[in-house]
Amino acid sequence: MDIWVLLAFLVYLLAVFAIGLVAYKRTRDLSDYILGGRRLGSLVSALSAGASDMSGWLLLGLPGLIYSEGLKGLWLALGLLLGTFLNWQIVAKRLRVFSYHFDNSLTIPEYLERRFFDDTGILRTISALMILFFFTIYTSSGLVAGGKLFNSVFGVPYIYAMGIGAATILIYTFMGGFLAVSWTDAFQALLMLFTLIVVPILAFSIHGLDFSNGIDDGFFDIFRDKDGNFYSVFSLISLSAWGLGYFGQPHILARFMATDSLRDVEKAKVIGTSWTGLSLAGAILVGVAGAIHFSSSLADPEKVFIFLVRDFMHPLISGICLAGILAAIMSTADSQLLVSASALTEDFYRARFRPEASERELILIGRLTVLLVSLVAIFLARDPSSKVLDMVAYAWAGFGASFGPTLILSLFWKEMTRPGAMAGILTGGLTVIVWRNLHGGIFELYEMVPGFFISTVAIIIFSLLTPKTFENQRNLERIKTTFERGLAEL
Repeated sequence: MDIWVLLAFLVYLLAVFAIGLVAYKRTRDLSDYILGGRRLGSLVSALSAGASDMSGWLLLGLPGLIYSEGLKGLWLALGLLLGTFLNWQIVAKRLRVFSYHFDNSLTIPEYLERRFFDDTGILRTISALMILFFFTIYTSSGLVAGGKLFNSVFGVPYIYAMGIGAATILIYTFMGGFLAVSWTDAFQALLMLFTLIVVPILAFSIHGLDFSNGIDDGFFDIFRDKDGNFYSVFSLISLSAWGLGYFGQPHILARFMATDSLRDVEKAKVIGTSWTGLSLAGAILVGVAGAIHFSSSLADPEKVFIFLVRDFMHPLISGICLAGILAAIMSTADSQLLVSASALTEDFYRARFRPEASERELILIGRLTVLLVSLVAIFLARDPSSKVLDMVAYAWAGFGASFGPTLILSLFWKEMTRPGAMAGILTGGLTVIVWRNLHGGIFELYEMVPGFFISTVAIIIFSLLTPKTFENQRNLERIKTTFERGLAEL
């Protein structure tokens, strides 16, 4: 069996590396490396945004949650689906237009700096630091998922298995930058969707649709647990609130900025939302199929997908489906590495130290950053008992609370000021960090919720209290002019 599975993995990896090589040859400058020259079509933009969003947790964490706790996880899926749609609907077009009109900004920190005419560089630095901190945690969650995959499939010790996954991601991200990441993510999105459709269909064709087989009565109750106890309001709000995180995820927002035209954004909204809905439905059905198939509890619920594939499929098809997990892991980790590289290269190195640096030098620094962040993430992911979903939840909340309110208000509220933006990023991120380490009572609420709320309030208060000096007023006039140009394009 392992030979067939290995063959499928090798074919998949060769395809990914081939895409990376082609992208390498088309990467001429930092704009290409970081944002693909803003020439992504609707299909690639939508699929790569979806794949970079739905990391290994889609095939490991979410099915594991459904398998172990029943359809409580449906609240999480519904929140994510709504968040996906609203992100495309509310943010995508405006960010594409305004990031271009504000001096062709390539990164979120650069956009915020130019949106608020921050000559001090402080806002850009704070944004870049927040990105590096949470993305390192986020990337490590992907490496944990990769370690579990290779360990379960090939019996490779966890630490070596994690290293194999990291090396694979590193190679093509290092080579091709944004184009490699986007093209491979689009390919991987299709593989993930195929996997999530095939596995539950096959499982139910074998077991039938008798959902009472071996499943507790409360499994399908979305309001009560298996013992009949009602879920707390905090619990349901926490799961649904995952959708708020979309507005602040730099690796997803980068796809909006890189889309070729507004017409492509509109098409991508339909494609991306449809892909997300189908993928989430497939992951939920995988968890249900696992609950029916396995009579005894699995030691690690997050491996339910892996064990279903192993039990039901021909080894070659099994290898293709397991490669889907690797695709989910790689499609998010590569995007995170690239955004981290852009934050350090564009928002630290060039902005603060080497504004005269050549394009060749900047691309080199970007590639070295990819390597550095990978090494730190490997260190954080060294514990095999780490839960993928827990690590993703922390980083997801950090980005959602730090950048979500700041970005939305920056796109819609002309009177928002630089102190307001700084307050929003800092209060959102710090609230998540502090809240995460408190327990009991209200602190059981997902840190995204208080972080997002406090960040929004801080932005409004600090923006309204900012003294309207001549300099601020002059900047406000420049902002209004740019907004009018952007709105005219919309």
